[in-house]
Amino acid sequence: MTLDPNASGAATASASKRRGWVAVPLALFLLMVGLFAFGLTGDPTKLPSALIGRAVPQTDFPALEGLISNGQPAPGFHAADLAKGRVSVVNFWASWCAPCIEEHPLLIALKERTGVDIYGVNYKDQAEAGRRFLGRYGNPFTAVGTDQAGRNAIEWGVYGMPETFVINGEGKIAYKHVGPISEESLERQLMPAIEKARGGSKP
Repeated sequence: MTLDPNASGAATASASKRRGWVAVPLALFLLMVGLFAFGLTGDPTKLPSALIGRAVPQTDFPALEGLISNGQPAPGFHAADLAKGRVSVVNFWASWCAPCIEEHPLLIALKERTGVDIYGVNYKDQAEAGRRFLGRYGNPFTAVGTDQAGRNAIEWGVYGMPETFVINGEGKIAYKHVGPISEESLERQLMPAIEKARGGSKP
């Protein structure tokens, strides 16, 4: 019995085609696994911000209800408050955020060492919990605004709590720090960014 060479070639082509259809989903699966792995292990502090060098988003942060500072109701703030000729820092935080507790003493140290105005944004939090947090850990903020719906954080390109921005005197974002401030990042990143935004002048 002889085999038909055409039939054999057709069978080979059919098998190759089937292998091709299997390879496409496999390649897509491996790509998704790679992206997921980067999401778990990638360093979020390395993510670039499209807002660097641009004016802060035109957002309004209402005051944290019931918060008292120096015997007066503590104010919230607006984007215009960040463009008054002074370098400032904006810190997004929440009482339910454990890393926010870890970095808070460094915000207080930053305030003491530089005298820079720090504006706090209490993110998706209850007013009572926010007040209790500041009462327990201290209040380094010039003003404390709120973002209960989280829409302003989206405008600012915030990935998660906490995040910190250095704003120059013109109200433009000079630096963004993703995640909690550490002693190392305070010395090597945040302080130099503030000095650079000040034009190299001493605080």
